[in-house]
Amino acid sequence: MTVYETDLPGVGRKFDLELDAGGVASVVVHHDGRCELYRRADRDAGGEKLLNLNSEEANKLGSILEGAYFESVNVDELSVPLGDAIIEWVEVGEGSALDGTTLAESEIKGETGATVIAVQRGSETVSNPDADFELAGGDLLVAIGTHEEQAALKDRVQD
Repeated sequence: MTVYETDLPGVGRKFDLELDAGGVASVVVHHDGRCELYRRADRDAGGEKLLNLNSEEANKLGSILEGAYFESVNVDELSVPLGDAIIEWVEVGEGSALDGTTLAESEIKGETGATVIAVQRGSETVSNPDADFELAGGDLLVAIGTHEEQAALKDRVQD
């Protein structure tokens, strides 16, 4: 990934970032802090203006993009005190084989190895649901398990 920096006399600086998906993101930073964001097919092409930000907006967006508000992690390299286990949220889709079954009937634990520790239904969260808890389309299952168990759960829910 290459970034090109160009001085714009009397204006500020322009930064061109070549995108992996193709094209170029260009940012013009004015001396007064204003920023303009463009998307261009290549460095020599004209661009479509996507954003025109004042100084405060540009600084806030820069902080967000830098990760000051939220820093994503690579879950494959995530280390937590749960050993190999991770917690994930899996939605039971309308028409899923699990729609209308109880947790016991779903055999999630036996077939996938993942354990459902909560179910969110709309604004209600049921912690540690009983075996006779009936699943419904739209439910969000909160489950703990290894990456492999989570993958098996996702496959099971989609059946």
